[in-house]
Amino acid sequence: MTTLDLNADMGEGFGAWRIGGDIDDRIMAGISSANIATGFHAGDPTIMTHSLQQAAKHGVAVGAHPGFRDLVGFGRRHIHAAADELVNDVIYQLGALRELAAREGLGLHHLKLHGALFMHAARDEGFATALCRALMTIDANLPIYCLAGSVIDRVAEAEGIQRVHEFYADRDYDDQGSIVFVRQVQRLDPETVAEKVLLAAREGVVETASGKRVPVSFQSVCLHSDSPGALEMLDAIRRRLADASIELKAP
Repeated sequence: MTTLDLNADMGEGFGAWRIGGDIDDRIMAGISSANIATGFHAGDPTIMTHSLQQAAKHGVAVGAHPGFRDLVGFGRRHIHAAADELVNDVIYQLGALRELAAREGLGLHHLKLHGALFMHAARDEGFATALCRALMTIDANLPIYCLAGSVIDRVAEAEGIQRVHEFYADRDYDDQGSIVFVRQVQRLDPETVAEKVLLAAREGVVETASGKRVPVSFQSVCLHSDSPGALEMLDAIRRRLADASIELKAP
């Protein structure tokens, strides 16, 4: 049986505000790895702890999901800052989740940047290099979830950091094989999304926004928990993968 990771961005509320109500807990039960918001774009210590406890309950691998210092914009607005400042912000957030995870008896499985910071690392060699070198000092065995062929993918490989390449179930792709970054996500048809994931898993291609098919390489499928209809998309994806004898398992 073929295996594939299914990850989701989790814990993206703040204080009294929750995204999706109880949907996070239901999504956690159906994924193999979780990217837990670490406070700068969303999340707070109590929400982070709850997400970790749910991950432990369901046997889900946990990763840190740091973003720009942008609560108002949910980390989807680009912030102009020096590479060293951004690296410090990432390490600060990673450390916060790692300590809370240790209290729950969990170790960190991976690091995945969020939103605009993810896209910044995918393009900016200076930031990508500074971050990877810092990670080599802190934990050389901590994989980075990223887009295959992106700048941070190439830099991490050169630095000796393990990468896990992602496929984005609920995002459009352009003709260069990169995701189309949006701040507002529209509701998608669950069966269409599931068929897109299955096509990518079986044939290694994705249909772009223009209708062209381009190759994709990945070990993990990402579904965003804040996307409208996320739970329905998750159910459809899991069903299609199971029918194709593809088992869900963290890398």
